[in-house]
Amino acid sequence: MAKRTAGYTSKGIGSITPLAAFLKEFDDISQIRPLRTPPHAVIGWGLKPTSLRARRYAQRHDLPYIGLEDGFLRSLGLGVDGYQPHSMVVDYSGIYYDASRPSDLEHLLNTASFSAAELSRAERCMALLRHYRLSKYNHAPDRPLLNTKAQVLVVDQTAGDASIEYGGASASSFSQMLEHALANHPNAQVLVKIHPDVIAGKKKGHLTTALDHPRCQVISDNINPWALFDHVEDVYVVTSQLGFEALMAGKRVHCFGLPFYAGWGLTHDQLHCPRRIKARALADVFAAAYLRYTRYANPYTGEPATLEETIHVIADQRRQQERLRGKWLACGFSSWKRGFIGNFLGPAANVHYQKELPTQAHESQQLLVWSSRIDAAFKARHNALMPHIWRMEDGFIRSVGLGVDLTQPLSLVIDRAGIYYDPSQPSELETLLNKSEFGEDILLRAAQLRQRLVALKLSKYNVPGEADFVLPEHQTVILVPGQVESDASIATGSPLVSTNSALLKAVRKAQPDAFIIYKAHPDVISGARIGKLDTDAKRLYDLDASHIDITALLERVDAVHTMSSLTGFEALLRHRQVTTYGLPFYAGWGLTHDAMHCPRRTRTLTLDALVAGTLLLYPNYVDPASGQLCNAETVVSLLERAKLQQSSAQTPLLTWKQRLYRCYRNLLIGSH
Repeated sequence: MAKRTAGYTSKGIGSITPLAAFLKEFDDISQIRPLRTPPHAVIGWGLKPTSLRARRYAQRHDLPYIGLEDGFLRSLGLGVDGYQPHSMVVDYSGIYYDASRPSDLEHLLNTASFSAAELSRAERCMALLRHYRLSKYNHAPDRPLLNTKAQVLVVDQTAGDASIEYGGASASSFSQMLEHALANHPNAQVLVKIHPDVIAGKKKGHLTTALDHPRCQVISDNINPWALFDHVEDVYVVTSQLGFEALMAGKRVHCFGLPFYAGWGLTHDQLHCPRRIKARALADVFAAAYLRYTRYANPYTGEPATLEETIHVIADQRRQQERLRGKWLACGFSSWKRGFIGNFLGPAANVHYQKELPTQAHESQQLLVWSSRIDAAFKARHNALMPHIWRMEDGFIRSVGLGVDLTQPLSLVIDRAGIYYDPSQPSELETLLNKSEFGEDILLRAAQLRQRLVALKLSKYNVPGEADFVLPEHQTVILVPGQVESDASIATGSPLVSTNSALLKAVRKAQPDAFIIYKAHPDVISGARIGKLDTDAKRLYDLDASHIDITALLERVDAVHTMSSLTGFEALLRHRQVTTYGLPFYAGWGLTHDAMHCPRRTRTLTLDALVAGTLLLYPNYVDPASGQLCNAETVVSLLERAKLQQSSAQTPLLTWKQRLYRCYRNLLIGSH
């Protein structure tokens, strides 16, 4: 079968990272060039001026023209700020905002029937959008409006917006809309949402006269639309997508143009479209627009996605961003870490770096310090600053390769209360696990993530190892993971058993007949960190598995005994018995056999609730290619790809900086 091809004239279309995932019906998508064979179809950006050349080319060569547009749930930030689309509409007959002629979406709403399952899915997705308060773009802060008694919202649009003209409206439609809103609600204060660029004079709008009206309160700041919906019952729009989001929020919507959602009996319409002949419920319009008409892809992996997956990515991005919004002073970070930690704080953080902590902090100042620096001496020295200090540490799904080799992390945790490995005080993870209500949606995600991590054989560092080893058939097999003995997780979390040798002695004493496997920590094997066994301890285990893949071991052992190693958590993911001799973050929730007790941990958790808090809600995740926040599921896909590349390479994939640093480190070790 001949390959189907699509061509474009706008270079911007070629820069869309997941373009192939959006247009799977084509085998090849490339820029149209002179003297080349014409493609089977021409794609362009809707009816925008940039598409005029593409539309003329299609007409001249008698080819179908396919209109592309951003989807209704596009991204965290704006395209001009480097955010690729998570969704796209692909229309073979028109485009959704052009009410002057039919579009694929209008045809769907006039003719399609929707199954009970599809409508149920539509209701669930609308509930998710309401819950996470998502809009087309999601960079604006979600904060309550102060000092307002408004009951009505009027939405302006920037002049030249194509949806105004193609939606049968004009500049005068906006003044008519404001007059109607004031007349229909004579005793109400009216919120008027104007684009910030209009107030700044960078763009033209239509409702600047509202600035002088005594009953109008102009909102020009970037703000989440759902924060506006919280205050009003009626929403007035010309063609803005905010009108449809207002319908999802349960508001009465008045339309002075013909957006895609008008004319189906859901809105109070000033204009009429004779082609729109069917009354539709909100779930029908959502199913048509968001489930059938719009296509989804993950721009960080380039793979197709579902609407639900897209909601989760953008909701997770925004949650991470909003939590860390503001000014930061990052202290004591190496130049290597400075290269990426700002990405983990997100685009709403303003980060400055300095070598030492300040002598004093302003009341609202946020100080960031790598957690391992914060010991008892640090706390005593900087006691007055401790309320302002946030700790940063590697996450639980980190990388393909070790941090000691300067492998950039894909996840970090940023904790203002404590840090997850230190049970001497609460951490944000502990509070999450103690108090969060884990709904059905996030528990399902946690279960799917857990199953995927196990199936893909992923761990924290994903360092390659052997997988061929022999175990006894009729003997309990226990894995004892070695740790770096200088780690703060042992100093703070395992005071009774604090060395690898002591751990092996305790395990052998508790399980004299077991087959014990010992796996040394990779950093200890390399000589970079402390943790070698003493002579007596070397006689206590039956198999040295230091060079065996950790995931291969976890698949075959019966149990894991550990001080505080993350291996215990990874064993829980695989339903192995876990005994802890310290107090790691995953102990004390009813899932492990614990030698110690933490009175603050008062709740019994399911495994999926533990996974939800630990992997979905606590860490921040970053796509290393774009430097943008992402989420756990995206990072797993990136790690899967990196691990495949590593396994196919002849030698470990180290950058020149990593190789240089490894040589330098080995020279230092050899000199001692």
